[in-house]
Amino acid sequence: MALEIIKKRKIYFSVSAILILVSVFALVVWGLNLGIDFTGGSLLEIEYLQQRTSNQQIQESLAGLELGNINIQPTQESSVILRLKDIDEATHQSILDKLGRDLIEEKRFESIGPVIGAELKRKAALAIGFALVAIVIYIAWAFRKVSKPVASWRYGMVSIAALLHDILIVAGLYAILGKFLEIEIGLPFVAALLTILGYSVNNTIVIFDRTRENLLKSSWDNFEDVLNNSILQSARRCIYTAITTLFVLSAIYFFGGQTIRYFVLALIVGIMIGTYSSMFVANPLIATWSKRLRK
Repeated sequence: MALEIIKKRKIYFSVSAILILVSVFALVVWGLNLGIDFTGGSLLEIEYLQQRTSNQQIQESLAGLELGNINIQPTQESSVILRLKDIDEATHQSILDKLGRDLIEEKRFESIGPVIGAELKRKAALAIGFALVAIVIYIAWAFRKVSKPVASWRYGMVSIAALLHDILIVAGLYAILGKFLEIEIGLPFVAALLTILGYSVNNTIVIFDRTRENLLKSSWDNFEDVLNNSILQSARRCIYTAITTLFVLSAIYFFGGQTIRYFVLALIVGIMIGTYSSMFVANPLIATWSKRLRK
């Protein structure tokens, strides 16, 4: 018996609604924990050559430098990342002296001013917005020969709704992680979102393309059946692609470096949510829109 996704779309819409409500709550109440890429500041990663010093001892060692609030995040058994206000090179060297140059090895040092951070935030929003607009234009053009029972540009708008669904859920997850695990987001997170956009819209277009082919050789009177069959005909390809990609990402997550772990986690969650939305959100939204237009 074929799976009736379109007829049971209220179930899938309810699941999405719950995830979106949780995400909106997390974003409104806690917000995203922005890293120095967006807020400005300095990041220093060091590795202790012997036993790692406790966070309290690090705070006490740096107390005389007037660095303000210092966020100390242990990363591995012997490494630690310090996030603090924007500092100059002299202060940077003083920190290394206080921590003991013969006891540590500096892994990286990054310093971004607040003006640059605000500019990066603006450009990140523009990059995501431009990608969404380009997707609508492309889908409207690709589906120009299929204007009934739903205009071609509506496929583009539904794709955007599905993509916003994916981005919102991933962002909500990172608001929760930022609140309880103090996970910060930076430019790698934006890169992950753009990757998720591309991956998710690829799956959506594959299903829409099958819908277009089926509409050209079927009656428009059974539109919902055409949509449902299009999903089922494309489901195996979408699921297999997602699984093989997740195998690779899981290996990177568990065996890769600490610095890319949460970038990879965003991709893992985004691909799972994107595959779900392509099959259970996009075409069902088209069906709902078409039904309301007929009414």
